Amino acid sequence: MRCPYCGSLDTQVKDSRPTEDETAIRRRRVCAACERRFTTFERVQLREMTVLKRSGRRIPFEREKLERSIGIACRKRPVEPDQISEMASRIVRKIEGSGEAEIPSATIGEFVMEELKTVDSVAYVRFASVYRNFREMRDFEVAIAELANENSPDA
Repeated sequence: MRCPYCGSLDTQVKDSRPTEDETAIRRRRVCAACERRFTTFERVQLREMTVLKRSGRRIPFEREKLERSIGIACRKRPVEPDQISEMASRIVRKIEGSGEAEIPSATIGEFVMEELKTVDSVAYVRFASVYRNFREMRDFEVAIAELANENSPDA
């Protein structure tokens, strides 16, 4: 594993343990060259997955990009980093469970919105505004009304 600080390939694992949700192994490492410590995560990947973008382009699926997108929607909200990681894990399991090697970005977006809806309504609306390409205030009003209807006791 390459050291993120100095680039050396001479690093050692000092401690390994499963994450709380047991979907990854957390490894504490130390660099022999600069002696700095860093953490890596090892996750199971059943197969290489490809994302089919709306433009028709195909790109490799990246869990880190998924977590980053969720994190942006949750910025300055009472959502812990562990919750973001758990959401990403559930989404990845859904994607892998589909059995498809290629998944449309729209499907991933819907999975993210399902997760955010249960965690934080503001993060949900933020993500929806980008994902659904909101153009005017009415688009926000519709999304908020949908969310309110689903959360009402009559729903």
